Amino acid sequence: MKLLLIVVAVGLLWFISFLHIYWAFGGRWGSAAVIPVKEGEHKPAFTPRIWGTLFVAILILLASVIIVVQVGYLQGFEANSLSKIGSIVCALVFIIRAIGDFKFVGFFKKIKHSQFARHDTWFYSPLCLFFGFVYIMLLF
Repeated sequence: MKLLLIVVAVGLLWFISFLHIYWAFGGRWGSAAVIPVKEGEHKPAFTPRIWGTLFVAILILLASVIIVVQVGYLQGFEANSLSKIGSIVCALVFIIRAIGDFKFVGFFKKIKHSQFARHDTWFYSPLCLFFGFVYIMLLF
């Protein structure tokens, strides 16, 4: 069961990372429902920049590498204090993201009636909670 959770988490992180790279280079598929909108408007709360989107892609890819190192599946790299700290940081980041900022994202967001908000409630926040759980699982 643990192996299945690890494979699913790494696969999803890779997919999400490559999706960000696709968006950074102008791709539009799936982009309509991934940016929160301002309250009472249809305008995005922010406009992602190319370098910011690529930075997020790299961080997500790095998060997947931390899983692979922590479980000992990357030859030449054994689990160590750095991968353990990385797992703790990733767990915290994903769980905090799932809880949210109490306005745009997370389970406790205020703005709930946009396409992004619905996807965030049913997909993005639960996915972040799943990732947080996987990183916690890796610590034991």
